Amino acid sequence: MLQALGLGPAEEAVYTTLLAHPTASAQELVRQTGLEEAETTRVLLDLAARGLVAIAAETGSRVTDPADSGAGPQPARYRLTPPSVALAPFLVEQRNALHRAETAFSMLTEQYRTTAAHPAGSVMEVVVGVEQVAHRFHQLQRGAQWELLVFLVGEPIAVPREAADASESFALDHGVDFRVVAAKNYLDVPDVAGDMRAAITAGLKLRLVESLPLKMVVSDRERAMVPLDMTDSGGEPSAIVVHRSGLLTALVHLFEKEWAQARPLYATTTGVQAKAKADQRPTEGELEVLTLLLAGISDRRAASQLGLSVRTVERRTRRLMDLAGADSRLQLGWHAARADWL
Repeated sequence: MLQALGLGPAEEAVYTTLLAHPTASAQELVRQTGLEEAETTRVLLDLAARGLVAIAAETGSRVTDPADSGAGPQPARYRLTPPSVALAPFLVEQRNALHRAETAFSMLTEQYRTTAAHPAGSVMEVVVGVEQVAHRFHQLQRGAQWELLVFLVGEPIAVPREAADASESFALDHGVDFRVVAAKNYLDVPDVAGDMRAAITAGLKLRLVESLPLKMVVSDRERAMVPLDMTDSGGEPSAIVVHRSGLLTALVHLFEKEWAQARPLYATTTGVQAKAKADQRPTEGELEVLTLLLAGISDRRAASQLGLSVRTVERRTRRLMDLAGADSRLQLGWHAARADWL
């Protein structure tokens, strides 16, 4: 953990060993850390020079130089300088370094945005090959500062789902607002429901639509990546990366339009389930049909009891299944009970 403050593995081993002992000699540290004696001596000299340790001589003993640990009957003993005093400057320096890096990043990004001599071709770049497409995909997801917008369609091609899940987890762990619209056929990918359930639990916002026109990832509304037809690149996976432009604005608008019309998904004990939109609950007439269906009554008998045509009953049943995102009447009954429709 001290490597973040500029200490190497050997320095951290000696330092943490001294934490557990009031004082220790170089020979004792060699035995307890497993380091070579020469390495331990070098580390002690370095830590002493940086003010992290000090020589702690016992009264009446002869203290030797740390580089001469084998000479004399009473080798030097070392103690830690209080961490609150010794490590504070290192922490401040690391914070300052991070601040300088963030400032440089902001300046370079702004300079790139405002460069007047952007050639027209810089709005879009073509990436060809599995490795290049995967590399750019991970750059977009892991480089996002505040927002990711994603369309998921069908089975992954260039980026394996396990690798995509790792980048997804990285973004969620860093507090990125992550919204995904998935086409219904994406749920047909083997084992995807469990992964989506875990992602929703971790904070991913996921919605479902019948179909989408393309796959897409948009990072911070600054850049997007859209796969190309593999036939355009001789069978190799390829994609275009779109930078800030009217085209990128259109892609963001397309996402927001699909998001507004999509049905939210929520986690269940085994996977995910679509919610009906708040403004699309069943009507009274549809609930009458649903009550009879759940009682095991056939469409024809339900039509007769309600004074409707069989076609009307079938149409209302179809709409109930669409609202529930169900593929069977059994799923419809399960969703109706969970959504408290009756």
